[in-house]
Amino acid sequence: MKRPELFRSIRFRLTVIYSTLLFALAGAALAVTYFAVAQTTDPQPITEQVAVNKFTKVRVTVAEVSEIEAAVNYNTLENLRRYSLFALGGLFVVSLGIGWVLSGRVLRPVGAIARTAREIQATDLSRRIRLSGPRDELRDLADTIDSMLDRLDEAFQSQRQLIDDASHELRSPLAIIRTNLDASLTPAEATPEERERAVAVVDRATTRMSRLVEDLLATARRDAHGLSDADVELTTIAREAGEESFITDRGLHLHYHLPEELHLIGDADGLRRAVGNLLSNAVRLAPASSTVTVASGRTGSWLWLAVADEGPGIASADLPRVFDRFWRGRGESGPERSRQRRTGLGLAIVRQIVESHGGQVAAFSEPGRGSTFVLWLPAADRTDTEAPPTVSPWP
Repeated sequence: MKRPELFRSIRFRLTVIYSTLLFALAGAALAVTYFAVAQTTDPQPITEQVAVNKFTKVRVTVAEVSEIEAAVNYNTLENLRRYSLFALGGLFVVSLGIGWVLSGRVLRPVGAIARTAREIQATDLSRRIRLSGPRDELRDLADTIDSMLDRLDEAFQSQRQLIDDASHELRSPLAIIRTNLDASLTPAEATPEERERAVAVVDRATTRMSRLVEDLLATARRDAHGLSDADVELTTIAREAGEESFITDRGLHLHYHLPEELHLIGDADGLRRAVGNLLSNAVRLAPASSTVTVASGRTGSWLWLAVADEGPGIASADLPRVFDRFWRGRGESGPERSRQRRTGLGLAIVRQIVESHGGQVAAFSEPGRGSTFVLWLPAADRTDTEAPPTVSPWP
């Protein structure tokens, strides 16, 4: 048989506990009082002794004064016992009421937390408990839940923004492919030159889509914390990334400045991708026949790896935003003024990878004088808690 909802509630159990405690304390107090009175008064009933008055011949009960006092004490103790039983009965009822009220006051913050939690939906995490009152355990619980909701809200907002941005980025190459298919590849009257040009455009669009899909998969893997940490040599990572990612047909030159024995604990594949993304970004924006430099070193307990280019540069006001997803800016000097800078997901993934290793990323640039992107990573033998330097280690 299923118990009623009331009997399964925390408030009912707290009421029983509070009532039992109050009743037990009151009963103990009455018992101590009764025992103390009984021990100090020596109550005894009157022992009947009959005497006959020789003048009136009337039979009367005779008792000593001490016996009278003992009898009074005896009657007092009997009254105390009787009234105590009535008082205990009334106290039991009152203790139930007091326990119910106290448990309700204690559980009031829990009710506020439950109501707010019921009103919160996965699509709307803007509600917060914001419990007032003393700084007790329930207040700490409510603040912890609010903090958790802040993190969830931020994560969902970031996820929605990523989906919106990715959808926008994918829509453009899909439209390009669809347009070229309809205009050049499908019609029978299209010339070979038009078909060849359409194939080249479709190839660039599909390459862009493939890169975006790969970046999305990399972002999902990093969010899932699927890391494979091991001892990593930063110089080896930089050279491998250069061999894989420095692909260009514009006569760019790659220069290395990489000392040996720079060890850290991390995910080699993730770090290689971070350096590769920086190199791809530099190759895309660097002017023809310029030099891209990959350098590394150590400052205190921090290892650093820098990728420097001779591209259009970034305005100082835009530097804090270059690692945001799908951020766009513009070159601000010389012939590169009209070239649009698009970060896509590449630099955002760089920041995500480096921060998952306990490091930081930084960008240093001036319009018209190129850009330097620096990865600060904790050395394998790092023991202090100092933050990485805020100045560029290169050049």
